[in-house]
Amino acid sequence: MEGYATIFMRSQDIISRQGGVCKVLRLYYGIALAIILVDQVTKWMIVKYMEYGESIPVIENIFYITSHRNRGAAWGILQGQMWFFYIVTAVVIVGIIYYIKKYAGDKLTGVSLGLILGGAVGNFIDRLFRQEVVDFFHVYIFSYSFPVFNVADASLCVGVVLLIIAMFMEERRAKELTNGQSKDQN
Repeated sequence: MEGYATIFMRSQDIISRQGGVCKVLRLYYGIALAIILVDQVTKWMIVKYMEYGESIPVIENIFYITSHRNRGAAWGILQGQMWFFYIVTAVVIVGIIYYIKKYAGDKLTGVSLGLILGGAVGNFIDRLFRQEVVDFFHVYIFSYSFPVFNVADASLCVGVVLLIIAMFMEERRAKELTNGQSKDQN
């Protein structure tokens, strides 16, 4: 427990040296806003300039821009369950905002939560206004056709990976502090 208190105090010191919580929070929310804007603009371009099902090769046999729609979650699961997605996404967004404020001192955690927030809101906007999510990145890994995805999906995945890394790093720091304090007490 003492290790976590030390980490918390250190993170608060970092925040105060950077000019306060607002500056750090603006960074994380700025990341989310940038993801939302890029996601929505790219989806708008796909809907406006491509026919559904149309595919444009970027790197032949590897990467295509493909106009696709998804009424479910990842890989098309839970098709047409919009009310479920509205409720879950609203809860997730509130949770992410809470954790961004709580862990504002840890930049990697904040950045990862900003990416997750941007991705969640980007796909939520699609579900709310289109009743489906516009996907368009289509990648082939060897002969496997990876499910078509979008900027919000990529942001969510990168954010989750970074959050896992941040959690491992935090755990390691806590153990090091605890071990260091144990040695000091002996």
